[in-house]
Order: sequence, then C-alpha cells, then structure tokens
Amino acid sequence: MATAIRTRSRAWERALRIAAYLTILVALVLTLFPVYWIAANSFKFDIDIFAVPPEWVPRNPTLKHYDEAFIERPFLRYALNSFLVAVGTTVVSVTFGTMAGYALARFSYPWQWRRQISFWILSTRMMPPIVSIIPLYLFFNYFDMLNTKSALIIAYTAFNLPFATWMMKSYFQDLPIELEEAAIVDGDTRWGAFLHVALPLARPGLAATAIFSLIISWNEFLLSLVITLTEQSQTLPIGIAGRVTQYNTYWGEISAAGFMACVPIVIFAFIVQKHLVRGLSLGAVKG
Repeated sequence: MATAIRTRSRAWERALRIAAYLTILVALVLTLFPVYWIAANSFKFDIDIFAVPPEWVPRNPTLKHYDEAFIERPFLRYALNSFLVAVGTTVVSVTFGTMAGYALARFSYPWQWRRQISFWILSTRMMPPIVSIIPLYLFFNYFDMLNTKSALIIAYTAFNLPFATWMMKSYFQDLPIELEEAAIVDGDTRWGAFLHVALPLARPGLAATAIFSLIISWNEFLLSLVITLTEQSQTLPIGIAGRVTQYNTYWGEISAAGFMACVPIVIFAFIVQKHLVRGLSLGAVKG
C-alpha cells in the first residue's frame, strides 16, 4: 500500500514537472517569436514579407532594409538620441531615487510624515503621462527647451523618479540597519555609512532599478512625440513610427530598426542579470 502511494506521488510530481516545463516552453515561444519574426522580416525583400504562406526563414537574405534605415535614413541619430536620453535619465533617476529611498527607509519623521510622503511620491506615478503633456509643453516652450535632450531627460526623470524611489526604499528596508550603526560607532558619519556600507549592499537593487528605468526611458513614445519636433532631437521610437506614412508602411525598415532597438537593452540586461534577479526577488517586491 505504501509503495503504491509513493509510486503515485512520484508520477504526480513527474506530471507536474512536465507541465511546468511545457508552460515555460509556451511562454518562451510567445515571448521570443515576435522578436524572431521582426528579425526575420528585417532580412527579407518587401515582397517576401507578405508572402503566403509566410517564409519562416528568409530564403534570400538581404541587408537592404538596414541600409535604408541606418545609411539613407538618420536612424543612427535617433538611436544616439535615445541612448543619451535613456542613460541620462537612468543616472539621474537612480541617483536621486537611491538617496530619497534611503531617507524614507532610515530616517524618522514626525506625525507619520514618512507614510504620507511615500504615498505622495507614489501617487505621482499613478497620473497618466498624457495628463501632463500640455503643461510640460508650455513649460519647455517658455524656457526655450523644446527639441532638446535635456527637456526629455527632465520629463522622463519626473516619471521615473517615483518608481526608483519606491524600489530603493523597499530594498534599503531589507538591509539590516545594525551594519550601518556599527560603522557609525566605529567613527564613520551617516553619509559615510550610506556610501561605504548601505550602497555596496544595495547593488542588486540598483541594477534592478537601473534596468527598468532604462527600458522605460528607451521605449518612451508620447513625451518624445510632443517635446521633440525635429529629426536632430527625435528618439528611436519616433523615428520608427515615422516610417508609417499616409501612402505606405515601410515594414522592412521598421523591422530592421525595431530589431536593432532591442539589442542595447538585451546586452545591458545580460550584463547586470546576476544583480537583476536578486534585486527583483528582494526589495523590489515589497511596498
């Protein structure tokens, strides 16, 4: 009897394991197939993109669309603008978000101000970006900052900073405060304890916050569409969307530029993946 129960238990565990693997496989296919399809279309001629039945693998690969996108069209300029804006926004957001998160996690405030301040910071992230389009446009127009990267960095930071603050606040709350207290007892200052003790331990949280801030800034469309009006200042999402015209949709160029737009984020994610996984599993999941 006991042997039969153990056999059924093992069979049930094996079935659950197989089901889990199949679920992961399906999730991978659903996630990676659009990326593969964009990459495949970027190497096809226009007529092959619309072939019926579809060509799952390009039969006659070509770099025609890459030449059109990055040589004949200023997609390299768009990519450089996106890179500068995304990196600038990430650096500013993570820097100020880390300091604000540490202050909320470690300092004491009277009359429950910590909870009120935290909620106010979070509430700014609840506001849809489109609500602030007109005020931001008028603000940057008044200071003659339209069509500038600094305007995009300021606007992106305003929406990324609450997210960065809450992620870092949650992560610092997971760190034992006794380590910082020991450093202060040994003669270090509060700022020194933050730099030498808390910040090195918070590297996984910094990596998770940085990758999400970078992805949000790299893919942002609406604010860039309104604030930048010239090719010299527009970012990659705007440049890609510009290939959809009233006369034609250039799917080959869109696929080539879209595929290349994924590459920097994937590379950065691989570089920080060790810290990213730990950061997501610790402070990033707590409020």
